[in-house]
Amino acid sequence: MAMTYPDQESRSAALYRRASEVLAGGSTRHTTFYSPYPVYAVSGRGSRVVDADGVERVDCLNNYMTLIHGHAHPEVVEAIVDQVRRGSCFAMPTEREIELAELISERVESVETMRFCNSGSESVLIAIKAARAHTGRSMVAKCEGAYHGCYDPVEVSLSASPESWGDPDEPAKVPYTVGLPERVMEDVVVLPFNEIEASRRLLERHAGRLAAIVVDPVPTRVGCVPMRKEYAEMLREVATRHGIVLIFDEVASFRVRYRGAQTMVGVTPDLTTFGKVIGGGLPVGAVGGRRDIMSVFDASKGKPKAAHGGTFNANPATMAAGAAAMRLLTGDAVDAINARGDRARERIDAAFEAAGVAGQAIGVGSLVMVHFNRRTLRNYRDVCPDANESRRIATLHRALLNRGFILGAGGLAAISTANTDQEIDDLADAIEDSLREMRLNDPGG
Repeated sequence: MAMTYPDQESRSAALYRRASEVLAGGSTRHTTFYSPYPVYAVSGRGSRVVDADGVERVDCLNNYMTLIHGHAHPEVVEAIVDQVRRGSCFAMPTEREIELAELISERVESVETMRFCNSGSESVLIAIKAARAHTGRSMVAKCEGAYHGCYDPVEVSLSASPESWGDPDEPAKVPYTVGLPERVMEDVVVLPFNEIEASRRLLERHAGRLAAIVVDPVPTRVGCVPMRKEYAEMLREVATRHGIVLIFDEVASFRVRYRGAQTMVGVTPDLTTFGKVIGGGLPVGAVGGRRDIMSVFDASKGKPKAAHGGTFNANPATMAAGAAAMRLLTGDAVDAINARGDRARERIDAAFEAAGVAGQAIGVGSLVMVHFNRRTLRNYRDVCPDANESRRIATLHRALLNRGFILGAGGLAAISTANTDQEIDDLADAIEDSLREMRLNDPGG
């Protein structure tokens, strides 16, 4: 079934109008909204999603990197159903959380012990809480433009603009949310991603107050530009010398290597945050790392240094789904989806060239980001799109919806094991057709 988006007579448009009456802004996730209304999903299987109007599309986003095996993988579904029949949650621990913790800690060398929570945002919050309890300090360093969830300190300078971002060697602290207390920003150091000497100077200046450095090896909000190995080595050296907890946020990037993105840079973090792929499509988060740091949560000998509760932490349905998904994510499976990521970047670059439009696809492994420029990209300021680039990526997103493909509204693709080489080739062809159409309709811009 085909249709043209947007169509105010469509069921998705009607659902959005209905949602606007009971949900703030008509949505519960900013990332799933795009103007004039989002397309509503009804079902998904493998690499395909059917929307409320019966239109089937190839899903190349997979719930923002979560569904590493696509939709409704039979083994994951079976694990969930089996567990829910036994009970979905208890005021008691279950063996399921041990099983998933064993799978992750066996795979990721830096993880000695871990704890589960319910989202990537929460995992970062818990990791920072552990770092503060372990060091007795309060300040956090994070990179300009990097997304680490909706926790106040790590939202600082998430979307700084040229008008507000200040000196490139000492980025300004820009609030993401109106009303953010000034005292929160006082406890944040904003680093220029991948800029070694400038970041070193900032870290050294504030070292005595820093509890943690939080960094993503492949930050999607920094355009999927990978962290330089030399940058990671500098962070490790400074953190070790000053007793700062180095946290790698691998909520998104864990998928790019079998043992995590940290193996890509050859640096061992003190703590790692997880989410997305480790939950098999159900809500999940986790923190793991050095035993001595994680011991701040240990209540076996009395009141711990840091509290960590949560009604749904390590709920057995998620643990069962996550264990099934992780067992399926073998080294060969990671290699296969990474090869498809390479194929996508190569084919999309060729599509830009053939269409005569300035653009490129970058990223690591199965993460692919489309950019409407040919700049050398190494940090947030390089990646940050101007008004014309933003308009073009929005136009491409809409054009791809009408050609049967789902990408993130900002140009992100996250390849799953359900996606095929043919789908990657078809996506590239759809991008080339879309670019030619865009150039025809707007030859000057």
